[in-house]
Amino acid sequence: MKDLILTAKSYLPDEKLRLVEEAYRFALHAHDGQTRLSGGPFIEHPVQTAIFLAELHLDASTLTAALLHDVIEDCHVSFQELENTFGHEVAKLVDGVTKLSKLEKISVEEESEQLLYSQNGRQQAASLRKMLVAMAEDVRVVLIKLADRLHNMRTLKAHPPWKRRAIAKETLDIYAPLAHRLGIWEIKWRLEDMAFRHLNPSKYRDISRLLSAKRAEREKYITKVKDTLKKELEEAGIEAEVSGRPKSIYSIYEKTQKYAQQGKEFNEIYDLFALRILVNEIKDCYGALGVIHALWHPLPGQFDDYIANPKENMYRSLHTVVLCVDAVPIEVQIRTYEMHQFAEYGVAAHWRYKEGGVSDSLFDEKMAWLRQLLEWQRDVTEPEEFLESVKTDIFKDQVYVYTPKGAVKELPTGATPIDFAYRIHTDLGHRCMGAKINGKLVPLDYQLKNGETVEILTTKQARGPSRDWLNANLGYVKTANALDKIRQWFRRQERGANIQLGREILHKDLRRLNLAVDEAKLSELLKYDTVDDLLAALGSGSINISQITAKLSSQQPNPPPDYQLTTPTTGPASGIEVLGVGDLLTRMAQCCSPIRGDAIIGFVTRSRGVTVHRLDCPNILAEDDKERLVRVDWGKLHQLFPVRLRIEAWDRVGLFKDITTLVSEQRINIAAVVSTERDDGTCSISLTVHTTDVGQLSRLFSKLEGVKGVISIARTDPKDLGLPQSLQ
Repeated sequence: MKDLILTAKSYLPDEKLRLVEEAYRFALHAHDGQTRLSGGPFIEHPVQTAIFLAELHLDASTLTAALLHDVIEDCHVSFQELENTFGHEVAKLVDGVTKLSKLEKISVEEESEQLLYSQNGRQQAASLRKMLVAMAEDVRVVLIKLADRLHNMRTLKAHPPWKRRAIAKETLDIYAPLAHRLGIWEIKWRLEDMAFRHLNPSKYRDISRLLSAKRAEREKYITKVKDTLKKELEEAGIEAEVSGRPKSIYSIYEKTQKYAQQGKEFNEIYDLFALRILVNEIKDCYGALGVIHALWHPLPGQFDDYIANPKENMYRSLHTVVLCVDAVPIEVQIRTYEMHQFAEYGVAAHWRYKEGGVSDSLFDEKMAWLRQLLEWQRDVTEPEEFLESVKTDIFKDQVYVYTPKGAVKELPTGATPIDFAYRIHTDLGHRCMGAKINGKLVPLDYQLKNGETVEILTTKQARGPSRDWLNANLGYVKTANALDKIRQWFRRQERGANIQLGREILHKDLRRLNLAVDEAKLSELLKYDTVDDLLAALGSGSINISQITAKLSSQQPNPPPDYQLTTPTTGPASGIEVLGVGDLLTRMAQCCSPIRGDAIIGFVTRSRGVTVHRLDCPNILAEDDKERLVRVDWGKLHQLFPVRLRIEAWDRVGLFKDITTLVSEQRINIAAVVSTERDDGTCSISLTVHTTDVGQLSRLFSKLEGVKGVISIARTDPKDLGLPQSLQ
């Protein structure tokens, strides 16, 4: 409590401090005799929650509510008693947090070791919807909830393993992105790291060890760069504070995943420590940028001006990446001290509940995204759809594009012109027939990039969306908002037409997959009351064929031994995992010939990727260049099923290449190919592939049907990929 008062005293007047002290005494009495699962007195939790909010300089009412946030739920204290003692404002905040806690408690307690939190979409969606509504009414409710979750994550070890994973996943899916959207970096990175530690402890330890091993080397380099830059800024007459910016463990993990796709190693991630420059005025931001670009070469396409075009969570800064000393790419952020406060503490730094309760119009404007979200979701009745909408449209990384009139629109990364059209207006989406990016025609599955101008080409009358837009395999639509508008359009069509169309879609896909599935049992598996309900949902776009094949794949039992394959133990898909590298070429050392189960280590060669040795290999023990040794682990062996396909197509130059390239892009191995030409200008291609399940096979069919000249595609072998007898 002394720490709380000391922190709050730095910005609160004495009369407000007395309210906080009174709340502490009230909470101490209410929680008397109660303990946490960790064994400590319960009062530690509300006090730690309040301390973190005091570090964000929240007002006295928020600190008071934080100290009291569990008394209604866990003690014999009523709303009326709180209102009489501390006033309506504090009581309302406590009541808001209590309602959120009850929803959270219900949904988590319904879980079991077999059913983790992420699978209980209905309860999670209800909790999130309630949270966002509460935030629209008073954002302080959610600030208290975020601080409450932060302390709960610190004491998560007291829970059983399954519950730790459930709470950690919810934290990573909902709470950390929510903190990001509110612009509170300080809470975001802490929640991410603690959740990641419970969800993937081995990766967490690996990255922690690697960071510790190279800390001295990085800090020496950053000091060298800082000194050079500070001298140049002083000579230019710019007063600035230059510091290194450490990245969180989870953000480094995400970066290793991206680097793995590019075939890069952990050692190539040079922005583990970026540079941050703080200046007094906006003009100094651009002045410092000029100094940096004159000193070091900027990398093309790596500059973002979030001062002229702020993010919707109030974030403002200049970002650039330059080739620094020794040609190392370094990320640099430049901002004023005021912008830095917003970047670290978000809405908490821009608090509108000052003395007198005067509303801040700038705050209202910058919280417009929340009101917009709630407006979009008025028509969404299914909780799972709402949850998916928030995760996709609000919590993912964003791109910023322009309308032809110059208005800036924010969309999640990966969004397409169709997503853009529906973001502008539902009718524009329904009438969309094409798109131009910066004046040039692009396909409708084109992924938008920052700074592009998007123009939608339309039909004169609303013809309605294409059903292909609902096929996730084709990639036309990425945002849940657009998907929901498209589904609504199809729901309004005649049920009979939807049933007939759904039957055609289902039969077509099952026929080409060569699957015999009982429709009644399939509708029961997908939890529809009747076959017609299933077919109507499929015809209206409420579900798509990829969801059905994914469900069938989840029911797939182990096939007979003679119908299984495993990925090879050498080559790019070796089953050897190198941290931060993924599918980098690996090969087994001939000197010690390691086999699965041996303790192994990797040696980075100059031209042949990573060679895998046994840990006790004499060559490794005698190796002097320890920097070239990397940690490796045995990866998982994947079960593969051989499937024969027959493709009928119009013969043309490049057809065979287009088909095999597309199959390879889907990361599917081709075992055999036979092509037969006919006199009528058509050809038949027999293709044997190794696939993981019917879901992957269905996605492959969707892609292959888009190849120019392909007439039809079907599966010719009689095997059923191990579907259970109960579905046949």
